[in-house]
Formats: sequence, structure tokens, C-alpha cells
Amino acid sequence: MDAISQSFRAPLRDRLPLPVWTALAWAGVLVFPLVLAVTVVNGSNDGLLGLDLLGVPQRYLLPAITVALPATLLRRQPLVTLGLTLVSLVVVTTTLQTSQPGYAADLRNMHLLAIGVAVGFVAATRTRRVSVVAAALALVVQLGSGLVIGGFGPATRPEVPTLALLTAWMIGNSVRTRRRYAEAVRAQHAAQAVTAERLRIARELHDMVAHSIGVIAIQAGVGSRVMDTQPAEARNALRTIEATSRETLAGLRRVLVGLRRGGEQNEADPPPPPAPGLDDLDRLAATTSKAGVRVEVRWQGERRPLPADIELSAYRIVQEAVTNVVRHAGTPRCRVTVDYRDEELRIDITDSGRGCPLPGTGYGITGMRERVGLLHGEFTAGPRPEGGFQVTAALPLPVPARSPGRLP
Repeated sequence: MDAISQSFRAPLRDRLPLPVWTALAWAGVLVFPLVLAVTVVNGSNDGLLGLDLLGVPQRYLLPAITVALPATLLRRQPLVTLGLTLVSLVVVTTTLQTSQPGYAADLRNMHLLAIGVAVGFVAATRTRRVSVVAAALALVVQLGSGLVIGGFGPATRPEVPTLALLTAWMIGNSVRTRRRYAEAVRAQHAAQAVTAERLRIARELHDMVAHSIGVIAIQAGVGSRVMDTQPAEARNALRTIEATSRETLAGLRRVLVGLRRGGEQNEADPPPPPAPGLDDLDRLAATTSKAGVRVEVRWQGERRPLPADIELSAYRIVQEAVTNVVRHAGTPRCRVTVDYRDEELRIDITDSGRGCPLPGTGYGITGMRERVGLLHGEFTAGPRPEGGFQVTAALPLPVPARSPGRLP
């Protein structure tokens, strides 16, 4: 019942199929010449037909129908509507000027409003060049009709149609400008969203693959060197390679599943692997230790669940910083400090190695800075005065994630 009531409350053009509505609109245009001829005949013979509908005199009923029929195409074909209205104005002006000058003047006044509306629609839906030409043509026709029936009322003065058409064109052009601006803004937002998603995927793949490939490369080198002399150590290296590879494949599957689904969850599909968070730092430290760098994780403050985006970004920052230590620092150890504060999560990764030999040549630090920037935090990375390298990230926490009982 609700659907039926809504269909009756909807506009007629929404309830009718598009082909039916188009056929009715063009049928009105086809009837237009006949109605125009009847209007001219009725005016020339001083109301010969004697039409009177709902108290509307015949003097205004037929002209109103004549003006309204071309308007059925106004939304889709404003140029056709404008052309038919101008033709109607020329016909009634040249035909009725001698027999019924007052009637011709009233018809011209009706056409003045219809032509202004048509010019406004043309300016709103067509290019500026087309709308200017259409408005100029309409002005010439109106001024010409005013010269033919000049002297019959103030509406025949040149400034009246000129001001009316100029106002209609400016309104339509303003609507067109605002529509184009809105389309440009939507296109810009769509492009920004695509760029942001592309950068997010690039960061995720870099942070995930760079760490895993670094660990695999180191373990493969260790296994190849001790394969003959220390078979047990070689087996440990292979196990580490297997575990790291499986973890990387799970992460890649999570990214690919998200891309294929496009944000939609299908009940038949298995759930993607969960995204890593701060609780996985101990596992990350154990994997990195097998690559030859001992990672000391220090926890400060009250540990508590954080939003998923903060958990993932914090884990990826630590992962990338530790990967840089493994690849560039040349030190056997580093320290990771995770400080849960009231209003922010602070992460420090420090080492006493030789630092980054070629800063700015890779995407690791750039990706970490982008992650922190997306969360409106602060990020610094650089050599320490006492030697080594330090990465610091401060991620602001939302109000629900702050510790209870504290003032914001």
C-alpha cells in the first residue's frame, strides 16, 4: 500500500515510462500548428469559436494553450521550445496586427514570459556561445514584433524585452556555472579518493612486502651458508622463511580481497585475515630477531584497545622502522617504545647503528610520514646526536579511546 500511495504522489513524468512521456511531449508539439491556426482564426473573427472553459475567457484560453504546448519539450529540448515559441510570436503578430491589435499585444505579452523561460533553460543547459546566439535571436524577433504592433501598451517598448531576456539569460547562465562547478568539485573529490586509495595500497604493500622480503633474504643467506655445517640452523632458517611467506601471503590476500569486493561483503566468501595491530608487535620482534636484529619492545602507560586505523598505522610504522634497522643500521639490536598517553599514542624506534646511508631514496620514511599525516599526528625521523637513528610518531587518540576518569 505504501508503494502504491507513493507512486500516486510522485510527479506524472516519474510515474510514466520515458518512451510514453517522450511520445506525449512530441504529440503536443505536433498539435501545436493546429492550435496556433485555431488561435489566429479565433482572434481574426473576434471570438468566433466561443470557447469558455472553467470561467477562463476564450481571449486567454487559446493563447495559453499555444504557449504551453511547446513547453512540453522545455527540459529536454529547450532550443526546439524557443524556436516554436518564436515562430508562434511571429505568426500571431503578423496575422492579427490589422484585425485585432489589442489581442495581438496580449499574445505578445504571453510570449514574452514564455520566451524568457526558454532562454533561461537554454542558458542553463547549453554552451555559452549557443545561449548567447539564442538570446540575441529571441531579442531580435521580439523587437521586430514590437515594431509591428508598436504603440499598444508599455510591453512593446524595447527596454522591456531586452531587460527580461537579459535577466533570464543571467539566471540560466548562473545555474549552468554552478552546475559545472559542482561537477568539477565532484570530479576532483573522486580523483582525490582514487589517489588516496592508490597511495594507501602502495603503503600497505611496501610496508608488508619490504619487511618480509628483507627477512626472507637474510634467512636464505644464513641457510645457504650453514646448510652443510649446521643443518639444524638451516632448518630454522627455512622455517622462518616459511612462516614469513605465509604471513605475507595472508596480508596480500587481505588487500586483494578488499580490492575485489570493493567494500561489499559476500556471505559466501570467507572472511579476510584480520589486519595486524599493536598486539602483534611481539610476533614481529620474534621474526626480526631471527633475521639477526634483537628488538626490545617496551610498553608504557595503560594498554587498551584503540581504533583499527590507529592500531594498523602504529604497527606498520614500527614494522617499517625495524625493517630499516635490519637493512641499513648494521646493529644487532634496536628498541621500540609504545607509550599509551591520555591524548596520544607515542611510538619511538631507536637504534645505535650507522643510520640510513642514503636518506630520502626510498619510500619507507615517506610512507610512515603519510600514515601519521592521515591521522593528524606528528612524525620525525633522523640521526641521533649520540649516534644511531630514531623514528618518532605521535598519533592523537579520539575521545572514546582515552583512559576513563581523566579530563579531556
